[in-house]
Amino acid sequence: MANTRSLLWQPSLLDAGNEPGFDPDFTSARHVPLDDTAWVEHVPGWVQGADALFATIVDRAPWAQRRVHMYDRMVDEPRLIAWYGTSLDDPSLPPVIAPMASALSARYGREFDGVGAALYRDGRDSVAWHGDRIPDEIIEPVVALISLGSRRTLRMRCKSRHGETRAFTFVPGDLFVMGGTAQRTWEHSVPKVANAGPRLSLQFRHSR
Repeated sequence: MANTRSLLWQPSLLDAGNEPGFDPDFTSARHVPLDDTAWVEHVPGWVQGADALFATIVDRAPWAQRRVHMYDRMVDEPRLIAWYGTSLDDPSLPPVIAPMASALSARYGREFDGVGAALYRDGRDSVAWHGDRIPDEIIEPVVALISLGSRRTLRMRCKSRHGETRAFTFVPGDLFVMGGTAQRTWEHSVPKVANAGPRLSLQFRHSR
């Protein structure tokens, strides 16, 4: 298993003892147009029992650290990843994951059939500006992220107008969905910060 360092994480007292669940009605959803063709949706507190789900995934997921090419050399990617390309019937996944995918599919009109996870162990872990690698034949892909663990900020910027940026700060249990042309015309990042506890991003994608 990849190095998870000593994860210093304080669970919420309000969430103590709750089993993982979610709001199938997306009651707190806030739709945010980025421009005429790209949009995001932020659903605060979509997951109940977020702390329990965080602890389960940190303990169970097959974490690995990828090597990436940067500045003419290979370096460790500053985060851990797990389950990329994994189908929803994988027995290592927590049982709540498949019902979550079904609810997301019903709301966003895509068949979410794959899941992945990224673990930012502290403020030193990050991901640079990028767009997700999605086959060109998938028209207007939708990517859904669940944020677990500590508070962290995701930033988005327009590819053609780098000065046009948005920032979204997530707390445990928030759902964030990127749709329309957001994956084609915008980039996103999770920048390094001076101090941060461990944060996990659970990601749902569709293959067609």
